[in-house]
Formats: sequence, C-alpha cells, structure tokens
Amino acid sequence: MPVIWLDGKWYDRETATVSVYDHGLLYGDGVFEGVRIYGGKTFRLQEHLERLYDSAKAILMTVPMPRDEMAAVTEEGVRRSGITEGYIRHIVTRGVGDLGLDPRKCPKPTIIIIVDTIKLWPEEVYEAGLKVVTAGTPIPQRESLSPRVKSLNYMAHILAKIEGAQAGADEVLMLDSAGSVAEGSGQNLFIVRDGIISTPAVYAGILKGVTRDVVIALARGAGYEVRETMLNRYDVYTADEAFFTGTASEVVAIRQVDGRIIGAGKSGQVTRDLRARFQALVRS
Repeated sequence: MPVIWLDGKWYDRETATVSVYDHGLLYGDGVFEGVRIYGGKTFRLQEHLERLYDSAKAILMTVPMPRDEMAAVTEEGVRRSGITEGYIRHIVTRGVGDLGLDPRKCPKPTIIIIVDTIKLWPEEVYEAGLKVVTAGTPIPQRESLSPRVKSLNYMAHILAKIEGAQAGADEVLMLDSAGSVAEGSGQNLFIVRDGIISTPAVYAGILKGVTRDVVIALARGAGYEVRETMLNRYDVYTADEAFFTGTASEVVAIRQVDGRIIGAGKSGQVTRDLRARFQALVRS
C-alpha cells in the first residue's frame, strides 16, 4: 500500500497533507525526483538523489536532511509499503511561507517521499509503439531556468500533454524555441538510422535523464554507436526507429510522429534489444 513520509512522520494517501501556504503549491518553488522499484529494490537511487540535491543547490535551497539519511528513509518507505514493483517520488519544496514570493519568508523546506505504483501505458504499447504529435508549446527557454533543474514547475510540459490528448495522441514531441527537437512531455527521445543511435544533446536544453544515461551506456556497451547531437523533425520523420526513455516510461517505442510512420510502425530491432537489456539490468 502507498506510504508517504512528510517532514519526519509517516502517513497514508488519505492523511498526508501540506499547508496551503507552502511555496511548492503557491509558486512551484521546489524540486523533485522519480525513482523506480524493481523486485523490491530501488533502481539508481543514489544517482536520483544526487540530481535532487544538485537541483536544490541550483535554486539556492538547502535540503534539511543529509543525502544518506534521505536514502535510508526511502528504503524504509519501500519496506513499509510492501511494494515490490513501484515508483518513488521525492519532493523538496521551499516550505511554508506567506503569500509573497520572498523565499526568505520560508524558514524550512518541506520534504515529501511518496512510495506508490505507476503505470503509464498497457504492456502491449511497448511493442506496438506510441502515436506522437509535435506540440506547439516549446520547452522553457534554457536561460530562464536550467533544464538540469528538475523543478516543480512543469506547466509547459503539461500544456504540451494537453495538446497531445486533444489531438488523440499517446504522447508529444516538444521542440525548443529555435525549432530543434528536445524531448517528450516527460521523457528523453532517441532515434535510430542506419544502426546509429542519436539523441538530443544536453546543451540543447533537455533534462539529463537518469534512464537516458543508463540506455546510452547499455547501447555503447552492446557495440552501438551513440551520438548526442542536435536533431530536427526531419531526422525523426525519416528515422528507422524512435523511442522514448524515462523513469516512469522505461524504454517505449514510437510508431508514428505527426502522421509519419516510423520504420515498420512498431517497436524495431534496436529498440527491442535495448528494452530487453534495460529490463535485464533492472532485474539483476
């Protein structure tokens, strides 16, 4: 059953509450992470916590808990929940303040750890692939807030997700302000052409995904050439294969983008291979 750790106490889904004066609610002032549980074990917890603490530092917020203690509380939450296949959400907000913007009015950040389950799509979608459309809403300009900060403000990605839903698509492709391909609403993008795997570079203004890094390492370890580069929609439209990666998404094929069939219109050989390698790794 889901369990929630909130500022030192354990709650369930019905009893966990936050103040209406918390700046995470009022202004999206905070950071978060998502971690998977496979076979009762957390996957790449330290990497996720490192990014959480780096994100907090980048917005000048000190997490009021040492990282090793955060890890220990997380593992305890997994044990308490009894969940063996699940998802963990770490949230650190600026904390309770007043109705003004000034973060100095928030004496202590709020820490929340949620242990629950997640399922974005039925299993058959991973083989059949996703129907994707390009969203009109671009990703936030990278000079306003670094995309390396996994912040609580996801409004641009939510608006893009709404566009996809209105168009009857499973997911969306988001561009940067210059029109280059960036990411999905909550995933990193990969394409395959002539056996070469390409993915948007971090400097393009994307979130540096933990699953993205795992898949790149798996691909290179298997002998694939992987390029981190700038991509445009032509590259995606003419790819032999395309897929998304993410903590919640794992490795999921893309069958169609803006009405263009990608490759065979289902999960391709490279995508299936990398998904199998990923599943073997998380179960090892």
